[in-house]
Amino acid sequence: MRTYLDFEKPIAELDNKLADMRRLAEESTIDVSAATAALESGIAKLRQEIFDNLTRWQRVQLSRHPDRPYTYEYIQLMCDEFIELHGDRQVRDDPAMIGGFANLNGQGIMIIGQQKGRNTKQRQHRNFGMPNPEGYRKALRLMKLAEKFNKPIITLIDTPGAFPGLEAEERGQGEAIARNLKEMFMLKVPVICIVIGEGASGGALGIAIGDRVMMLENTWYSVISPENCSTILWRSWDYKEQAADAMKLTARDMKANKLIDEIVPEPLGGAHLDHVGMAAILKGVILDHLGQLSQLSPEERINQRIDKFCDMGVVVE
Repeated sequence: MRTYLDFEKPIAELDNKLADMRRLAEESTIDVSAATAALESGIAKLRQEIFDNLTRWQRVQLSRHPDRPYTYEYIQLMCDEFIELHGDRQVRDDPAMIGGFANLNGQGIMIIGQQKGRNTKQRQHRNFGMPNPEGYRKALRLMKLAEKFNKPIITLIDTPGAFPGLEAEERGQGEAIARNLKEMFMLKVPVICIVIGEGASGGALGIAIGDRVMMLENTWYSVISPENCSTILWRSWDYKEQAADAMKLTARDMKANKLIDEIVPEPLGGAHLDHVGMAAILKGVILDHLGQLSQLSPEERINQRIDKFCDMGVVVE
């Protein structure tokens, strides 16, 4: 059964009416095709109006939609083959970070991303998409492997943040993320990073240093979540909507501030409504940018990558 967010309730009511009409048509000989078509048109128009005027907080809600495709779904839908690789060769395998070699339209790539779960058991297994240090060390190991075999790297970012537990700090969470930042700047192969859901803090940034950094239309990217920002500033989660507005954390905000290179459009209503369509759009964008990046030498890519991030946040008074 489809899950509707609060601001989608008007759409839910019309969808229920449409389902009732279709049921009536199946159970009787009454012709309701004209009424059905009119209602479908009305739903499409209403959906367009709602999604043309989403607030920042509503986009945050969409980025967390339980039906939204996660990293593994994108891999299955975009790639012809995928061989998952496990372990950081130091501590253990981290299920919150997945990655491996894949075949994308005949081209070999390394694809890495955070993975969430669909149900309670899966969420616990995947640690709610929050990697431990070994997750980031595994990601770096796979990136170095891709560099060794001259394969482009694609990272898919969807995390509420790196795991903040005591054991993660004991095993060097900060060092693991910092090392990834340093090493990713110097990778000789093309690197494309895409925020597909939540992009929170260093947990996202740990796999987000690339030649191209992109965001899906209904995603967010920030140093902290709106709820935690509200808790710090107002000692309450009740101001999360105001926090989201103040933080300017959506794809449009990031593009306007030149912190990302491109916004990847989603199907009307959000990626959760059409996994196949969203994967096709994302695959096309990835292949397009891989074609562009393949024309550059490793030295050119590294220099452009460094310049891109050095230009961020510069203030001239």
